[in-house]
Amino acid sequence: MNYRRLVLAAVAATVVDSIYGYLVYGVLLANAFARFPGVYRTGEAGAAYLPGMFVGLLVGLLVAAYIYAKGYEGGNGIAEGARFGLLLGVFVAAAFVGVNYATLNIDRQHAIAMAGAALVEWTLIGTAIGAVYKPSAAPARRAAGV
Repeated sequence: MNYRRLVLAAVAATVVDSIYGYLVYGVLLANAFARFPGVYRTGEAGAAYLPGMFVGLLVGLLVAAYIYAKGYEGGNGIAEGARFGLLLGVFVAAAFVGVNYATLNIDRQHAIAMAGAALVEWTLIGTAIGAVYKPSAAPARRAAGV
């Protein structure tokens, strides 16, 4: 496993996700969050929590990059990354958005918007990981099937 590339892939995915998160959740969906006072922090209140969010995001994306590397099948990195990200997006949309819809005081429209945003978000994350991660050269014995 190429640990240097693993870390670089996680950092790249963190940058991609941070930009996506700002544009989608911070700008495009900001009014949607505002419709649910008491459920979500305001932008001003949430700013104090951003360092923890970015650390958590980086740690989570290190794990995602590791999972990608363990399942890497040797094809085109971008295509494999997009497929990996899409599958994670389906997982997040189904598991987390579904639970949030059931437990938070949000409406169906907001849950659907969050599910769609998560699907695109994780596809982009996977694509970034796939574009950056390159496996270490396989040892000669392993490459020969021994």
